[in-house]
Amino acid sequence: MKETRGNNRNQKSYSADDLAEAIYSVNRHAKTASNPKFLYHLKKCSLTKMLEEGKAKKLGLQFSDHPHLSFQQSDVLIECGKYTFHIPPCKGDFTNLPHLGHLSKNIRNPSSKIPLSKAKQRLMIYTGIKEESEDTGRKQHSPRKYYKPTFARLGESYPYTEWKK
Repeated sequence: MKETRGNNRNQKSYSADDLAEAIYSVNRHAKTASNPKFLYHLKKCSLTKMLEEGKAKKLGLQFSDHPHLSFQQSDVLIECGKYTFHIPPCKGDFTNLPHLGHLSKNIRNPSSKIPLSKAKQRLMIYTGIKEESEDTGRKQHSPRKYYKPTFARLGESYPYTEWKK
Protein backbone atom coordinates (compact mmCIF):
# COMPACT_ATOMS: atom_id res chain seq x y z
CA MET A 1 0.00 0.00 0.00
CA LYS A 2 1.81 2.98 -1.30
CA GLU A 3 0.49 6.42 -0.48
CA THR A 4 1.27 9.29 -2.80
CA ARG A 5 -0.64 12.43 -1.99
CA GLY A 6 -0.31 15.94 -3.22
CA ASN A 7 -1.01 17.52 -6.59
CA ASN A 8 -2.20 14.57 -8.63
CA ARG A 9 -3.12 15.29 -12.24
CA ASN A 10 -5.38 12.23 -12.40
CA GLN A 11 -7.37 13.32 -9.34
CA LYS A 12 -10.96 13.99 -10.33
CA SER A 13 -13.61 15.70 -8.25
CA TYR A 14 -16.19 13.08 -7.33
CA SER A 15 -19.46 13.79 -5.55
CA ALA A 16 -20.04 12.44 -2.07
CA ASP A 17 -22.61 9.95 -3.41
CA ASP A 18 -20.18 8.60 -6.05
CA LEU A 19 -17.46 8.10 -3.45
CA ALA A 20 -19.87 6.60 -0.92
CA GLU A 21 -21.12 4.12 -3.53
CA ALA A 22 -17.52 3.10 -4.28
CA ILE A 23 -16.73 2.73 -0.56
CA TYR A 24 -19.86 0.60 -0.14
CA SER A 25 -18.73 -1.74 -2.94
CA VAL A 26 -15.17 -1.98 -1.57
CA ASN A 27 -16.46 -2.62 1.95
CA ARG A 28 -18.89 -5.30 0.74
CA HIS A 29 -16.13 -7.14 -1.15
CA ALA A 30 -13.61 -6.76 1.69
CA LYS A 31 -15.81 -8.80 4.01
CA THR A 32 -15.34 -11.91 1.84
CA ALA A 33 -11.93 -11.24 0.27
CA SER A 34 -9.01 -13.57 0.90
CA ASN A 35 -6.73 -10.60 1.59
CA PRO A 36 -8.91 -7.67 2.72
CA LYS A 37 -6.11 -5.52 4.18
CA PHE A 38 -5.76 -3.18 1.19
CA LEU A 39 -9.52 -2.81 0.74
CA TYR A 40 -10.06 -1.80 4.37
CA HIS A 41 -7.09 0.59 4.17
CA LEU A 42 -8.59 2.17 1.04
CA LYS A 43 -11.97 2.51 2.77
CA LYS A 44 -10.46 4.16 5.87
CA CYS A 45 -8.30 6.59 3.90
CA SER A 46 -11.22 7.55 1.65
CA LEU A 47 -13.50 8.22 4.62
CA THR A 48 -10.79 10.20 6.41
CA LYS A 49 -10.25 12.39 3.36
CA MET A 50 -14.00 12.88 2.94
CA LEU A 51 -14.26 13.96 6.58
CA GLU A 52 -11.44 16.49 6.06
CA GLU A 53 -13.16 17.91 2.97
CA GLY A 54 -16.59 18.05 4.60
CA LYS A 55 -18.15 15.48 2.25
CA ALA A 56 -18.91 13.22 5.24
CA LYS A 57 -19.69 13.73 8.90
CA LYS A 58 -19.33 11.73 12.09
CA LEU A 59 -22.68 10.98 13.69
CA GLY A 60 -21.57 9.21 16.86
CA LEU A 61 -20.32 5.97 18.39
CA GLN A 62 -22.10 2.63 18.21
CA PHE A 63 -21.40 -0.75 19.78
CA SER A 64 -19.84 -3.20 17.35
CA ASP A 65 -21.65 -6.44 16.50
CA HIS A 66 -18.35 -8.32 16.49
CA PRO A 67 -16.12 -6.94 19.27
CA HIS A 68 -12.43 -7.76 19.05
CA LEU A 69 -10.98 -9.45 22.17
CA SER A 70 -13.48 -7.73 24.47
CA PHE A 71 -17.14 -7.78 25.44
CA GLN A 72 -17.89 -4.33 24.01
CA GLN A 73 -16.23 -2.27 21.35
CA SER A 74 -17.44 0.98 19.83
CA ASP A 75 -17.07 2.11 16.23
CA VAL A 76 -17.57 5.57 14.74
CA LEU A 77 -20.68 5.91 12.58
CA ILE A 78 -20.03 8.09 9.52
CA GLU A 79 -22.64 9.43 7.11
CA CYS A 80 -21.68 9.97 3.46
CA GLY A 81 -24.54 10.98 1.20
CA LYS A 82 -27.12 8.16 1.34
CA TYR A 83 -24.70 5.69 2.96
CA THR A 84 -23.42 5.09 6.49
CA PHE A 85 -20.16 3.34 7.43
CA HIS A 86 -18.21 2.33 10.53
CA ILE A 87 -14.52 2.90 11.18
CA PRO A 88 -12.40 2.40 14.32
CA PRO A 89 -12.51 5.40 16.68
CA CYS A 90 -9.68 7.77 17.58
CA LYS A 91 -9.02 8.85 21.18
CA GLY A 92 -10.80 12.15 20.70
CA ASP A 93 -13.94 10.49 19.38
CA PHE A 94 -14.85 9.12 22.81
CA THR A 95 -15.00 12.62 24.31
CA ASN A 96 -16.38 14.54 21.30
CA LEU A 97 -19.08 12.19 19.96
CA PRO A 98 -22.30 10.98 21.57
CA HIS A 99 -22.81 7.26 22.07
CA LEU A 100 -25.78 6.01 20.08
CA GLY A 101 -26.02 2.55 21.65
CA HIS A 102 -26.45 -0.64 19.64
CA LEU A 103 -26.75 -0.92 15.86
CA SER A 104 -30.25 -0.62 14.46
CA LYS A 105 -31.21 -3.56 12.25
CA ASN A 106 -33.81 -1.41 10.45
CA ILE A 107 -31.33 1.03 8.88
CA ARG A 108 -29.69 -0.38 5.74
CA ASN A 109 -27.50 1.14 3.04
CA PRO A 110 -29.04 1.37 -0.45
CA SER A 111 -28.00 -1.35 -2.90
CA SER A 112 -25.20 -0.62 -5.35
CA LYS A 113 -24.11 -2.52 -8.46
CA ILE A 114 -20.74 -0.83 -9.11
CA PRO A 115 -18.02 -3.42 -9.87
CA LEU A 116 -15.13 -3.77 -7.44
CA SER A 117 -12.50 -2.84 -10.05
CA LYS A 118 -14.28 0.43 -10.88
CA ALA A 119 -14.83 1.23 -7.20
CA LYS A 120 -11.17 0.58 -6.35
CA GLN A 121 -10.03 2.70 -9.28
CA ARG A 122 -12.31 5.57 -8.24
CA LEU A 123 -11.08 5.52 -4.63
CA MET A 124 -7.42 5.10 -5.60
CA ILE A 125 -7.66 8.16 -7.86
CA TYR A 126 -9.46 10.11 -5.12
CA THR A 127 -7.01 9.25 -2.33
CA GLY A 128 -3.83 8.87 -4.39
CA ILE A 129 -3.10 5.44 -2.90
CA LYS A 130 -1.61 2.80 -5.16
CA GLU A 131 -1.92 -0.94 -4.67
CA GLU A 132 1.28 -2.92 -4.55
CA SER A 133 1.27 -6.25 -6.29
CA GLU A 134 1.47 -9.25 -3.96
CA ASP A 135 4.64 -10.78 -5.42
CA THR A 136 6.81 -7.66 -4.95
CA GLY A 137 6.83 -8.06 -1.17
CA ARG A 138 7.97 -11.66 -1.32
CA LYS A 139 11.58 -12.71 -1.52
CA GLN A 140 12.53 -14.71 -4.59
CA HIS A 141 14.31 -17.85 -3.45
CA SER A 142 16.82 -19.53 -5.69
CA PRO A 143 16.20 -23.24 -6.09
CA ARG A 144 18.29 -25.45 -3.87
CA LYS A 145 21.12 -27.34 -5.48
CA TYR A 146 20.35 -31.02 -5.77
CA TYR A 147 22.92 -33.42 -4.42
CA LYS A 148 22.75 -36.94 -5.74
CA PRO A 149 22.66 -39.44 -2.87
CA THR A 150 25.69 -41.70 -2.46
CA PHE A 151 25.18 -45.30 -1.44
CA ALA A 152 27.69 -47.93 -0.35
CA ARG A 153 27.24 -51.61 -1.08
CA LEU A 154 26.62 -53.98 1.75
CA GLY A 155 29.89 -54.67 3.55
CA GLU A 156 31.76 -51.71 2.02
CA SER A 157 32.54 -48.56 3.98
CA TYR A 158 30.89 -45.28 3.16
CA PRO A 159 33.08 -42.98 1.00
CA TYR A 160 33.55 -40.11 3.44
CA THR A 161 36.81 -38.76 2.07
CA GLU A 162 35.27 -35.28 1.63
CA TRP A 163 34.29 -35.14 5.28
CA LYS A 164 37.81 -35.71 6.65
CA LYS A 165 39.14 -32.40 5.33
